[in-house]
Amino acid sequence: MSSEIAISLHSVSKTYRMFRSSAQRLMHLMFGVRRGQQAEFHALGDVSFEVRRGETLGIIGRNGAGKSTLLQIICGTLTPTSGQVKVNGRIAALLELGAGFSPEFTGRENVYMSAAIHGLSRAEIDARLDAILAFAEIGDFIDQPVKTYSSGMFVRLAFAVIAHLDADILVIDEALAVGDVYFTQKCMRFLRKFAESGTLLFVSHDTHSVVNLCQRALWLDKGRTMMFGEARKVSDAYLGSFYENRLAPAEAAEQETQPLPADGQEEVRNEFGLGGGRIDRCELLDENGAPLRVLDRAQRVTLRICCTAKVAIDAPILGFFVKDRLSQALCGENSIEWLPEWRHIAAGETCQVAFEFWLPHLATGPYTISVALGAGTQQQHVQHHWIHDALAFKAQADASLTGLFELERFACRLEQGADA
Repeated sequence: MSSEIAISLHSVSKTYRMFRSSAQRLMHLMFGVRRGQQAEFHALGDVSFEVRRGETLGIIGRNGAGKSTLLQIICGTLTPTSGQVKVNGRIAALLELGAGFSPEFTGRENVYMSAAIHGLSRAEIDARLDAILAFAEIGDFIDQPVKTYSSGMFVRLAFAVIAHLDADILVIDEALAVGDVYFTQKCMRFLRKFAESGTLLFVSHDTHSVVNLCQRALWLDKGRTMMFGEARKVSDAYLGSFYENRLAPAEAAEQETQPLPADGQEEVRNEFGLGGGRIDRCELLDENGAPLRVLDRAQRVTLRICCTAKVAIDAPILGFFVKDRLSQALCGENSIEWLPEWRHIAAGETCQVAFEFWLPHLATGPYTISVALGAGTQQQHVQHHWIHDALAFKAQADASLTGLFELERFACRLEQGADA
């Protein structure tokens, strides 16, 4: 295994035998007796990939896809049925809530126990204890049994421990979902800093976090690799699968269409939907009505979207997202509140909707607009045609712009006195 490779998996599989009764399981464990036909559950099947040192890999997939099984195999707490796993470096993991902590021990006792399991000496733990407690921010609860902790307090302490182990590889399994927003932000700042030099495996249902944090991503479904590659492309394909797997065979065939014409702007990267309608074209126009390719100042813009219904669509919705280079949605709107009178599209009918809005002066870089045709309500709806990155434009800002965009200035005044 090359020293540049932190994690290597080759044809890794994990299979569980399914027993009809506890007696049958006991007979098998004690004597290896196999009576009758035994069902098997394949938690992982033939998974192979490599993660280089200093790389961040996101792992996505629905519940039951095999994500946690894969991480346990990488961490060595689970043995694969077949295949090879190689890990080069000290690994620290935050897996399922409660793993590695004794509920009867206090938080302080669990810090020492958990850090010792990861190879730290008593003196090393003593030297890092104040930093761990400051990171966790649980106050006097540190000397209470962890069985009295809330799930958020539990995660605070567990994350604080692994953040101070000087590990080469960190494995995070959806644990941040139960933390409050302030602690989650602190953890994300730590992970970004760690990712500058360490190797990170990050499991999350939040694809925006995966795209923001990870260079590559692995998409698992029913224990098998669906896609492995650039984080953004994998995340877009994963989101598209939520609708694609609902298409009938004939509808799926109809979805294999040519890229969307976009007046010379970048081609469509990915599209999906139920197929009841199709977005034919879209264009982003500047304040003078010309195609917007470079945004060098804040201005009023128009986004025109043209669509055709293949079947009658009740309660149609046209919407869009403006995204940055990491596919993070900066803003989004749809026609539900803009066009409340738009209630129906007849089969074969073509409609065009123009959204006019103020586009702020954005930080320098590439941006895209994703568009979608759906039906239903804001809370419950289906997607007939969703197009990732249907349009692209660039923003050009000077060095004085701090942050993602420039505020529209109205007033700034000095108000004297505490009661002003």
